[in-house]
Amino acid sequence: MSTPLGTPYGFPQYVIDRVMAKRGKLTVYDRFDPRKTALLVIDMQNFYVGEIASVVGIIPNINRLAQRLRAVGGQVFWVGMTAGEKGSSHWPVYHDYFFTAEKGANHRDQLSPGHPGHDFHKDLDIKPDDTVTYKNRFSPFVEGASDLHATLRARGIDSLIVTGTATNMCCESAARDAMMLDYKVIMVADANGARYPEDHMVGLTSFYQSFGDVRTTDEVLADVLPASA
Repeated sequence: MSTPLGTPYGFPQYVIDRVMAKRGKLTVYDRFDPRKTALLVIDMQNFYVGEIASVVGIIPNINRLAQRLRAVGGQVFWVGMTAGEKGSSHWPVYHDYFFTAEKGANHRDQLSPGHPGHDFHKDLDIKPDDTVTYKNRFSPFVEGASDLHATLRARGIDSLIVTGTATNMCCESAARDAMMLDYKVIMVADANGARYPEDHMVGLTSFYQSFGDVRTTDEVLADVLPASA
C-alpha cells in the first residue's frame, strides 16, 4: 500500500495497516464547513522559529492556509507561548525541573511580553481581523492555560487545522487535546515543523493513528477547504 494520500510524509507500513484495520479508510474527514473552522498557528514566535530551516520553511504554507480560510469564511488564530512576566515564571515546575537554572531563565524571559523572542515571526501574514492569543502550557486546551477553548466554542467553531512548531510538542499536544474536547482536527504535514525530521514524524505518526487526519497544505486547499463548492 502506498503512503497515505501520496504524500512524502510516509508513515511506517504498520501504521497504515493499523489505521485501515481500525477504521477502513486513510482519512477521517473529507471536508470541513469553513464557517465552523479555525486555523491554529502554534508558537511561531522568534524564540522557537529562530533560523531553523525546517520551521522557517513552513511559513509560506501557513500563510496560504490563512489566506484561504479567511476567504471562505473561517477564522485564523495565532497562538503564542507566554512563559513568564517580569522575571516570574508562569510554569515553575517546567522551568525549575526540566532546565538548568540558566536555560530555564532564558526560556522564561525570552517568552515574556516585551522580549523580541516573544514576538511572532515577521514573515507571518497576520491580519487585523485575526485573533492573537497566548497560552502558558504546551497545549492551550489545558484548563487555565488559555481562553482559546471558550473563544472557539463561543464562535461556533467545531473543526481545527493545526499548524506551527514544534510538531511533536505544542502542536501535537494542542491537536490531541482538541480532539478529546470533540473538535475535528487535521494536522498539516508541511505546515508543522520541528528541529529534526525524526521528531516531526513521531508527532504526526502518533496523532494520525487515533486523533485525527494528517494532510498536506495542497490537500487541505483542494479538498478540505476548496475555494468553491
